[in-house]
Amino acid sequence: MSANEERSGGRLGSRPVVGVLHPGAMGAALGSALKARAGVVIWADGGRSHATAKRAELADLIAVPDVAALAQRADLIVSICPPHAALELAEQVAAGLADREPERWPLYLDANAVAPATVRRIAELLGTDRVVDGAVIGQPAWERGQSALWLSGTHAGEVAELFADSPFNARVLGTELGPASTLKACYALQSKAMPAIWLEIAEAAEKAGVSEALHSELTRVGIDLPERLAKLSSSAGPKAWRWAGEMDEAADAMAELGLPDGFSRAAAELYRRWSGSQS
Repeated sequence: MSANEERSGGRLGSRPVVGVLHPGAMGAALGSALKARAGVVIWADGGRSHATAKRAELADLIAVPDVAALAQRADLIVSICPPHAALELAEQVAAGLADREPERWPLYLDANAVAPATVRRIAELLGTDRVVDGAVIGQPAWERGQSALWLSGTHAGEVAELFADSPFNARVLGTELGPASTLKACYALQSKAMPAIWLEIAEAAEKAGVSEALHSELTRVGIDLPERLAKLSSSAGPKAWRWAGEMDEAADAMAELGLPDGFSRAAAELYRRWSGSQS
Protein backbone atom coordinates (compact mmCIF):
# COMPACT_ATOMS: atom_id res chain seq x y z
CA MET A 1 0.00 0.00 0.00
CA SER A 2 1.29 3.43 -0.93
CA ALA A 3 1.66 6.33 1.49
CA ASN A 4 -1.25 8.04 -0.25
CA GLU A 5 -3.45 4.98 0.32
CA GLU A 6 -2.43 4.81 3.97
CA ARG A 7 -3.46 8.45 4.49
CA SER A 8 -6.83 7.93 2.84
CA GLY A 9 -7.51 4.45 4.19
CA GLY A 10 -8.28 3.06 0.74
CA ARG A 11 -7.27 2.41 -2.84
CA LEU A 12 -8.17 5.82 -4.24
CA GLY A 13 -6.07 8.18 -2.14
CA SER A 14 -7.19 11.59 -0.97
CA ARG A 15 -7.56 13.33 -4.37
CA PRO A 16 -7.88 10.65 -7.05
CA VAL A 17 -7.83 11.19 -10.78
CA VAL A 18 -11.23 10.14 -12.10
CA GLY A 19 -11.83 9.20 -15.73
CA VAL A 20 -15.34 9.26 -17.24
CA LEU A 21 -16.20 7.09 -20.25
CA HIS A 22 -18.16 8.79 -21.73
CA PRO A 23 -19.68 12.16 -20.84
CA GLY A 24 -23.15 11.87 -22.31
CA ALA A 25 -25.85 13.55 -20.23
CA MET A 26 -25.45 11.09 -17.35
CA GLY A 27 -21.67 10.81 -17.65
CA ALA A 28 -21.26 14.58 -17.53
CA ALA A 29 -23.43 14.74 -14.41
CA LEU A 30 -21.46 11.96 -12.70
CA GLY A 31 -18.17 13.59 -13.62
CA SER A 32 -19.31 16.95 -12.32
CA ALA A 33 -20.52 15.33 -9.08
CA LEU A 34 -17.03 13.94 -8.44
CA LYS A 35 -15.12 17.17 -8.98
CA ALA A 36 -15.34 18.20 -5.31
CA ARG A 37 -13.51 15.05 -4.14
CA ALA A 38 -11.30 14.30 -7.15
CA GLY A 39 -7.95 15.83 -7.99
CA VAL A 40 -9.14 16.11 -11.58
CA VAL A 41 -11.87 14.53 -13.72
CA ILE A 42 -10.79 13.55 -17.22
CA TRP A 43 -12.46 12.14 -20.33
CA ALA A 44 -11.27 10.61 -23.61
CA ASP A 45 -12.18 12.83 -26.55
CA GLY A 46 -10.79 10.69 -29.36
CA GLY A 47 -13.57 9.92 -31.82
CA ARG A 48 -16.29 11.52 -29.71
CA SER A 49 -18.91 13.90 -31.08
CA HIS A 50 -19.02 17.67 -30.80
CA ALA A 51 -22.07 17.31 -28.53
CA THR A 52 -20.09 15.08 -26.15
CA ALA A 53 -17.19 17.55 -26.13
CA LYS A 54 -19.59 20.40 -25.35
CA ARG A 55 -21.13 18.51 -22.42
CA ALA A 56 -17.67 17.75 -21.07
CA GLU A 57 -16.69 21.39 -21.41
CA LEU A 58 -19.80 22.59 -19.57
CA ALA A 59 -19.11 20.07 -16.79
CA ASP A 60 -15.50 21.34 -16.61
CA LEU A 61 -13.96 17.96 -17.43
CA ILE A 62 -10.40 17.77 -18.79
CA ALA A 63 -9.83 16.07 -22.15
CA VAL A 64 -7.15 13.43 -22.78
CA PRO A 65 -6.46 11.97 -26.23
CA ASP A 66 -8.06 8.53 -25.98
CA VAL A 67 -9.19 5.64 -23.76
CA ALA A 68 -5.65 4.31 -23.39
CA ALA A 69 -4.38 7.68 -22.12
CA LEU A 70 -7.27 7.87 -19.66
CA ALA A 71 -6.63 4.30 -18.44
CA GLN A 72 -2.96 5.06 -17.84
CA ARG A 73 -3.71 8.13 -15.76
CA ALA A 74 -6.90 7.37 -13.79
CA ASP A 75 -7.25 6.05 -10.24
CA LEU A 76 -10.96 5.46 -10.81
CA ILE A 77 -12.73 4.94 -14.14
CA VAL A 78 -16.48 5.48 -14.40
CA SER A 79 -18.04 3.62 -17.33
CA ILE A 80 -21.40 5.01 -18.42
CA CYS A 81 -22.38 4.05 -21.96
CA PRO A 82 -25.11 2.23 -23.91
CA PRO A 83 -25.57 -1.25 -22.40
CA HIS A 84 -24.47 -3.13 -25.51
CA ALA A 85 -21.13 -1.28 -25.48
CA ALA A 86 -20.21 -1.87 -21.81
CA LEU A 87 -18.09 -4.98 -22.35
CA GLU A 88 -16.31 -3.58 -25.41
CA LEU A 89 -15.46 -0.41 -23.48
CA ALA A 90 -14.00 -2.49 -20.64
CA GLU A 91 -11.91 -4.37 -23.21
CA GLN A 92 -10.54 -1.07 -24.50
CA VAL A 93 -9.62 -0.07 -20.95
CA ALA A 94 -7.91 -3.43 -20.35
CA ALA A 95 -5.90 -2.97 -23.54
CA GLY A 96 -4.92 0.52 -22.42
CA LEU A 97 -3.67 -0.86 -19.11
CA ALA A 98 -1.39 -3.44 -20.71
CA ASP A 99 1.75 -1.40 -19.95
CA ARG A 100 0.68 -0.28 -16.50
CA GLU A 101 1.81 -2.27 -13.45
CA PRO A 102 -1.11 -4.46 -12.27
CA GLU A 103 -0.82 -3.18 -8.70
CA ARG A 104 -1.47 0.35 -10.06
CA TRP A 105 -4.53 -0.53 -12.13
CA PRO A 106 -7.49 1.75 -11.33
CA LEU A 107 -10.81 0.89 -9.77
CA TYR A 108 -13.52 0.54 -12.39
CA LEU A 109 -17.11 1.58 -11.71
CA ASP A 110 -19.42 -0.01 -14.24
CA ALA A 111 -22.49 2.20 -13.91
CA ASN A 112 -24.23 0.74 -16.95
CA ALA A 113 -27.63 -0.93 -17.15
CA VAL A 114 -26.23 -4.43 -17.67
CA ALA A 115 -26.85 -7.91 -16.31
CA PRO A 116 -24.78 -9.30 -13.44
CA ALA A 117 -23.21 -11.74 -15.90
CA THR A 118 -21.90 -8.81 -17.94
CA VAL A 119 -20.40 -7.24 -14.80
CA ARG A 120 -18.67 -10.52 -14.01
CA ARG A 121 -17.21 -10.69 -17.53
CA ILE A 122 -15.86 -7.18 -17.03
CA ALA A 123 -14.38 -8.30 -13.71
CA GLU A 124 -12.60 -11.15 -15.51
CA LEU A 125 -10.85 -8.50 -17.61
CA LEU A 126 -10.02 -5.99 -14.89
CA GLY A 127 -10.04 -7.97 -11.65
CA THR A 128 -12.92 -8.76 -9.30
CA ASP A 129 -11.37 -6.70 -6.51
CA ARG A 130 -11.07 -3.66 -8.81
CA VAL A 131 -14.58 -3.60 -10.29
CA VAL A 132 -17.53 -1.90 -8.60
CA ASP A 133 -21.03 -2.75 -9.80
CA GLY A 134 -23.16 0.40 -10.09
CA ALA A 135 -26.76 1.28 -10.87
CA VAL A 136 -27.96 4.82 -11.47
CA ILE A 137 -31.67 5.21 -10.82
CA GLY A 138 -33.06 8.56 -11.86
CA GLN A 139 -32.16 11.35 -14.24
CA PRO A 140 -28.76 13.06 -14.67
CA ALA A 141 -28.54 14.80 -11.31
CA TRP A 142 -27.39 18.36 -10.79
CA GLU A 143 -29.23 18.86 -7.50
CA ARG A 144 -29.40 16.66 -4.41
CA GLY A 145 -32.36 14.31 -4.11
CA GLN A 146 -32.97 13.65 -7.82
CA SER A 147 -31.11 10.36 -8.33
CA ALA A 148 -29.58 7.43 -6.48
CA LEU A 149 -26.38 5.55 -7.22
CA TRP A 150 -26.43 2.00 -5.85
CA LEU A 151 -23.07 0.26 -5.51
CA SER A 152 -21.79 -3.22 -4.75
CA GLY A 153 -18.33 -4.76 -4.77
CA THR A 154 -15.18 -4.89 -2.69
CA HIS A 155 -14.56 -1.13 -2.89
CA ALA A 156 -18.19 0.02 -3.13
CA GLY A 157 -17.94 1.89 0.16
CA GLU A 158 -14.87 3.82 -0.93
CA VAL A 159 -16.49 4.85 -4.21
CA ALA A 160 -19.64 5.87 -2.34
CA GLU A 161 -17.55 8.19 -0.17
CA LEU A 162 -16.45 10.09 -3.28
CA PHE A 163 -20.11 10.95 -3.94
CA ALA A 164 -20.80 12.19 -0.41
CA ASP A 165 -22.75 15.47 -0.47
CA SER A 166 -22.99 15.28 -4.27
CA PRO A 167 -26.24 15.36 -6.28
CA PHE A 168 -26.11 11.53 -6.44
CA ASN A 169 -27.24 9.74 -3.28
CA ALA A 170 -24.72 6.87 -3.21
CA ARG A 171 -25.77 3.73 -1.33
CA VAL A 172 -23.93 0.45 -0.80
CA LEU A 173 -25.62 -2.92 -1.33
CA GLY A 174 -22.70 -5.09 -0.22
CA THR A 175 -19.28 -6.33 -1.25
CA GLU A 176 -20.35 -8.82 -3.94
CA LEU A 177 -20.68 -8.05 -7.65
CA GLY A 178 -24.22 -8.37 -9.02
CA PRO A 179 -26.69 -6.85 -6.53
CA ALA A 180 -26.50 -3.34 -8.00
CA SER A 181 -27.00 -4.50 -11.59
CA THR A 182 -29.83 -6.80 -10.51
CA LEU A 183 -31.54 -3.89 -8.76
CA LYS A 184 -31.25 -1.86 -11.94
CA ALA A 185 -32.79 -4.68 -13.97
CA CYS A 186 -35.72 -4.97 -11.54
CA TYR A 187 -36.31 -1.23 -11.65
CA ALA A 188 -36.12 -1.25 -15.46
CA LEU A 189 -38.89 -3.85 -15.63
CA GLN A 190 -41.36 -1.31 -14.23
CA SER A 191 -39.88 1.79 -15.87
CA LYS A 192 -39.37 0.36 -19.38
CA ALA A 193 -40.86 -3.14 -19.79
CA MET A 194 -44.28 -2.29 -18.38
CA PRO A 195 -44.79 0.84 -20.53
CA ALA A 196 -43.84 -1.16 -23.63
CA ILE A 197 -47.15 -3.07 -23.40
CA TRP A 198 -48.93 0.06 -24.64
CA LEU A 199 -46.87 -0.09 -27.84
CA GLU A 200 -47.98 -3.66 -28.45
CA ILE A 201 -51.60 -2.93 -27.57
CA ALA A 202 -51.71 0.01 -29.99
CA GLU A 203 -50.01 -1.90 -32.82
CA ALA A 204 -52.20 -4.97 -32.37
CA ALA A 205 -55.39 -2.90 -32.41
CA GLU A 206 -54.28 -1.02 -35.51
CA LYS A 207 -53.39 -4.21 -37.39
CA ALA A 208 -56.71 -5.78 -36.45
CA GLY A 209 -58.67 -2.66 -37.39
CA VAL A 210 -60.13 -2.21 -33.92
CA SER A 211 -58.27 0.91 -32.77
CA GLU A 212 -61.38 3.07 -32.55
CA ALA A 213 -63.28 0.46 -30.55
CA LEU A 214 -60.29 -0.10 -28.25
CA HIS A 215 -59.92 3.63 -27.58
CA SER A 216 -63.63 3.77 -26.76
CA GLU A 217 -63.40 0.91 -24.28
CA LEU A 218 -60.23 2.18 -22.66
CA THR A 219 -61.68 5.68 -22.33
CA ARG A 220 -64.73 4.20 -20.65
CA VAL A 221 -62.51 2.81 -17.87
CA GLY A 222 -60.43 5.96 -17.59
CA ILE A 223 -57.42 5.03 -19.76
CA ASP A 224 -56.23 7.52 -22.38
CA LEU A 225 -54.13 5.40 -24.76
CA PRO A 226 -52.88 8.28 -26.94
CA GLU A 227 -51.77 10.10 -23.80
CA ARG A 228 -49.87 7.06 -22.57
CA LEU A 229 -48.18 6.61 -25.92
CA ALA A 230 -47.27 10.30 -26.03
CA LYS A 231 -45.76 10.06 -22.55
CA LEU A 232 -43.73 7.02 -23.60
CA SER A 233 -42.56 8.78 -26.76
CA SER A 234 -41.45 11.76 -24.68
CA SER A 235 -39.42 9.64 -22.26
CA ALA A 236 -37.99 7.15 -24.76
CA GLY A 237 -38.00 9.13 -27.99
CA PRO A 238 -34.68 8.73 -29.80
CA LYS A 239 -33.39 6.55 -26.92
CA ALA A 240 -35.60 3.58 -27.85
CA TRP A 241 -32.59 1.71 -29.30
CA ARG A 242 -30.78 2.16 -25.99
CA TRP A 243 -33.81 0.97 -24.04
CA ALA A 244 -33.81 -2.15 -26.22
CA GLY A 245 -30.27 -2.96 -25.08
CA GLU A 246 -31.22 -2.38 -21.46
CA MET A 247 -34.15 -4.75 -21.80
CA ASP A 248 -31.86 -7.42 -23.29
CA GLU A 249 -29.61 -7.14 -20.24
CA ALA A 250 -32.59 -7.15 -17.85
CA ALA A 251 -33.82 -10.34 -19.52
CA ASP A 252 -30.44 -11.99 -18.89
CA ALA A 253 -30.65 -10.92 -15.25
CA MET A 254 -34.09 -12.50 -14.85
CA ALA A 255 -33.02 -15.70 -16.60
CA GLU A 256 -30.04 -16.03 -14.23
CA LEU A 257 -32.46 -15.85 -11.31
CA GLY A 258 -34.58 -18.62 -12.82
CA LEU A 259 -37.46 -16.23 -13.56
CA PRO A 260 -39.37 -15.77 -16.82
CA ASP A 261 -37.46 -13.38 -19.06
CA GLY A 262 -40.09 -12.96 -21.76
CA PHE A 263 -41.35 -9.61 -20.47
CA SER A 264 -37.98 -7.97 -21.03
CA ARG A 265 -37.24 -9.71 -24.32
CA ALA A 266 -40.61 -8.66 -25.73
CA ALA A 267 -40.00 -5.08 -24.59
CA ALA A 268 -36.56 -5.13 -26.24
CA GLU A 269 -38.09 -6.22 -29.54
CA LEU A 270 -40.83 -3.60 -29.34
CA TYR A 271 -38.32 -0.83 -28.69
CA ARG A 272 -36.15 -2.03 -31.58
CA ARG A 273 -39.19 -1.99 -33.90
CA TRP A 274 -40.19 1.44 -32.64
CA SER A 275 -36.67 2.79 -33.06
CA GLY A 276 -36.56 1.47 -36.62
CA SER A 277 -39.92 3.06 -37.48
CA GLN A 278 -38.68 6.48 -36.33
CA SER A 279 -35.30 6.41 -38.11
